[in-house]
Amino acid sequence: MMTKKSNENNVIVAGVGMIPFAKPGASKSYDMMGSEATKLALKDCGLNYKSIQQAFVGYVFGDSTSGQRALYHVGMTGIPIINVNNNCSTGSTALYLARQAIESGSADCVLALGFEQMRPGALGDIYTDRPSPFGEFNETCEQLVGNAHIPLALRYFGGAGKSHMDKYGTTLKDFAKIRAKASRHASKNPLALFKKEVSEEEVLESPIMWPGVMTRLMACPPTCGGAAAILVSEKFATQHNLDTTVKILAQSMTTDYESTFADKDMMQLVGYDMSKEAAKNVYHQASIDVQDIDVVELHDCFAHNELITYEALGLCEEGEAQKFVHDGDNTFGGKFVTNPSGGLLSKGHPLGATGLAQCFELTQQLRGNAGEKQVDGAKTALQHNLGLGGACVTTLYQRV
Repeated sequence: MMTKKSNENNVIVAGVGMIPFAKPGASKSYDMMGSEATKLALKDCGLNYKSIQQAFVGYVFGDSTSGQRALYHVGMTGIPIINVNNNCSTGSTALYLARQAIESGSADCVLALGFEQMRPGALGDIYTDRPSPFGEFNETCEQLVGNAHIPLALRYFGGAGKSHMDKYGTTLKDFAKIRAKASRHASKNPLALFKKEVSEEEVLESPIMWPGVMTRLMACPPTCGGAAAILVSEKFATQHNLDTTVKILAQSMTTDYESTFADKDMMQLVGYDMSKEAAKNVYHQASIDVQDIDVVELHDCFAHNELITYEALGLCEEGEAQKFVHDGDNTFGGKFVTNPSGGLLSKGHPLGATGLAQCFELTQQLRGNAGEKQVDGAKTALQHNLGLGGACVTTLYQRV
């Protein structure tokens, strides 16, 4: 268990920026997306790029020093630029490192940037001339799931959903309810890529990807995009008269536990215990109860992962996610408004940008600037960003 966080060196989210995500082939190049997101974050807080002392830049698909290429469009000031790759949690990993830099006292103004220029279709290995970091994951997935004709990511998260179905009686309709909820939220988000509302029936009638387990609309597609956050110390914010409305209350990163492979359970293979422990850590650091949370942005790469993550984060008890969904506790008027942005299911998932897009959304929520999708009275927000392989980052934000 991590120690409780002191009030010294509070980290303020001073500025955020996000560009609209686009389908592969329809976006600008990665460097232009990254520079635009950075400029939006600078404009948001009213700072000049010369104020940035360090930058952590996240992306998965790109050559080394792509971060420099993107930021040199904004300025060339000689600062440390660190390139970050941590699979689907890459954006939040950049945020984690930026927060650490400020909390440790080594910097007072740090940029976290994430972008991704993706290709159409399912994700796969790039370097096939060496052992894959997913070797044991893929072997375990093959043992537990089989179905080699189904794309691998669908087998992972569909398999996790099927595990929940087998344990607790969850049905395909429950996943359809989550996807329909995401579309209702997205219809109020001008930055969502997929804004059309869909019904449960339309989700169920979309092309079948895995009979009885998944339809196409239950999966998020690859997209391209960029998002950024500028974190500052409280001292720096005061000196520069910056908006101090939103601070990072607590943050945790976990990697895989022995249970990932030992339990022979697809829910564990996709990071259930990583999410569970990362959530426990931030609740402990901040000395808050899960019931204190008003709004959540969690990693809904598939409707199935959203459902099992309700339980992992403690939003409901284990085995009660189906009831949680049926009671409407995951939307406006319920206990926890989850993914008011529409989530990955509605924005898509540009790997490096996703975690910082979540930060953008929750910052707007806590500022009270979220427009039609505003959660009334939002004061405390939880972010969850998960990457197979694996890493999970949870972040608690609070309105000051």
